[in-house]
Amino acid sequence: MYLLNDYLRKRFGCKVYKIALNGGFTCPNRDGRIDTRGCIFCSQGGSGEFAQKSGLSVTEQIELGKKLVSKKIRNGRYIAYFQAYTGTYAPIGQLRSLYEEAIRHPDIAVLSIATRPDCLPEEVLSLLEELNHIKPVWVELGLQTIHAKSAAYIRRGYDLPIYDAAVSELKKRKIEVITHVILGLPGESVKDMTDTVRYVCESGSDGIKLQLLHILKGTDLEKEYLAGRIEVLSEDEYIAILKECAKIIPDNVVIHRLTGDGDKRLLVAPLWSGNKKHVLNKIRESGLLSP
Repeated sequence: MYLLNDYLRKRFGCKVYKIALNGGFTCPNRDGRIDTRGCIFCSQGGSGEFAQKSGLSVTEQIELGKKLVSKKIRNGRYIAYFQAYTGTYAPIGQLRSLYEEAIRHPDIAVLSIATRPDCLPEEVLSLLEELNHIKPVWVELGLQTIHAKSAAYIRRGYDLPIYDAAVSELKKRKIEVITHVILGLPGESVKDMTDTVRYVCESGSDGIKLQLLHILKGTDLEKEYLAGRIEVLSEDEYIAILKECAKIIPDNVVIHRLTGDGDKRLLVAPLWSGNKKHVLNKIRESGLLSP
């Protein structure tokens, strides 16, 4: 397995730490263009609970993020990660201002943007291509699953060919693509999940994020869980699925995440996922990670 930390050290020669930023975005799945409810699993923070406050400038957010990790990193560099909501869903002038402020910060090594595949119009693609000549630009696409039934259940709001087209357009511009996949979606078998992972690896994506389905307070998924209509994975089940996924992922696809930990103040289930250190230790014990 080619893990992100190893990739970053090889590419930049130092420790590189991600700073989650908030650009004040919304989402077409919330503002009415597609829906008003958001994806079924998405929190009110737009999956950006660990991002800085949107009321601060990008530079202020970066500096605050650096202070928060100052004990973990010295003489290193940072990834400016627009995490909350849909990071390309705004007027092009606003996007240019936010992205340029981030990418021109002297300590930033990479500009990374989380977005939807259906929110990459030509003018945005052109801007990303331009910025990619300054420093590396990564685009993180929320695919989650290739299966139409699951996509409808989570209210993803776009069909699989939209993802394929987005990857193709980004790769034409030599922009690195990272794809988000959720493991443990209701009704999906292990084969369903590994089929999604295989598809991503064959799609041209440069990286993959494997995310455990976790349930957060205030989401429609919480209602489903509390009503007893869905179940979540146990720790052993999740690690067993990771092992199956690891067999599929080739060495040229960087694994950016093997699990995920939601905000503990919002986490409803599975509660075992809230102890990230314990989970990573269990993954190591399974042989998936080096000691």
